[in-house]
Amino acid sequence: MTFISKFNTAMAGAVVGGCLAVAATTASAAELRGWNIHVEDYPVSIAMESFMAEVAEKTGGEVTGKIYHNGVLGNQPDAIEQIRLGVIDFGEFSLGPMGQSVPETNVVSLPFIFKSIPQMYKLMDGEVGAAIGEGMMAKGMVPLGWYDAGARSFYNSKTPINTPADVTGLKVRVMSNDLFVKMVESMDGNATPMAFGEVYQSIKTGVVDGAENNPPSYESTNHFEVAKYYSLTEHLIIPECLCMSLKTWEKMTPEQQAILKEAGQKSANLQRELWQAREAASMEKVQAGGTIVNTIADKAPFQAAMAPVYDSFLAANPDLTDLVNMIRNAD
Repeated sequence: MTFISKFNTAMAGAVVGGCLAVAATTASAAELRGWNIHVEDYPVSIAMESFMAEVAEKTGGEVTGKIYHNGVLGNQPDAIEQIRLGVIDFGEFSLGPMGQSVPETNVVSLPFIFKSIPQMYKLMDGEVGAAIGEGMMAKGMVPLGWYDAGARSFYNSKTPINTPADVTGLKVRVMSNDLFVKMVESMDGNATPMAFGEVYQSIKTGVVDGAENNPPSYESTNHFEVAKYYSLTEHLIIPECLCMSLKTWEKMTPEQQAILKEAGQKSANLQRELWQAREAASMEKVQAGGTIVNTIADKAPFQAAMAPVYDSFLAANPDLTDLVNMIRNAD
């Protein structure tokens, strides 16, 4: 049985469970609460509002909701747990910090596992997304659409990065995750976990030589002012998920569930378009500000350098080997 067929079977089971749960009381006039960490004009926020508006329209007002932006319903780890418990009905989350609850989501934090953003879209909308979705449903969350958070690339104040050897000796700020520390160390760089808010001053004063992030983050924090070399390694492509509490999902009728799934995918398509436009605007701004941008013609040497990272990860998570190989072997 393929991951997609298993996922569909799981979804069908959830639908049956939902029918039993609402046999006496339908989900009419359901007022949903949605969690979002971003400001209201962010691509994610706009797409989430579009999602809720379409659901309200298509259900004839039977399912409505309010999205609480700016993380006012709590931080991301707490909100993920509240989704699982049904305290929050839906939300939009990075798959990065979801690994503690859903082991399958850890695979997308492996460096260079996706070859490109378009490939990530294709795989997350297909068997890979279905496999991860199966794991999410087992932990109380139903994926409705996969959002784009861009690709993270290296930037620094010293030199362009074209090969793994160019990272040698560089002091690079990374997120507090052993995978990312090992990623930099595998290229003989010096990984330095630190709070994101400390990065600008740390680069300016030489505490670190650079960091890594997506173009909007590089631009909006003004890191390009102190680290003019931006090398498009695209080493981390970590998708995000618009997802619903399984407890809330099971209260919906099959018709409402179908509307939620369709609206979720439409919102993902919208968010991807908005994100790409935001990325383009950010790249234009940093280049106008003097940033030297270089693309990586051949990422194979970087991928080869990650062998110790993968070996360590798979030794600790042997049950995820098939999923990792599914992504790495995909076109």
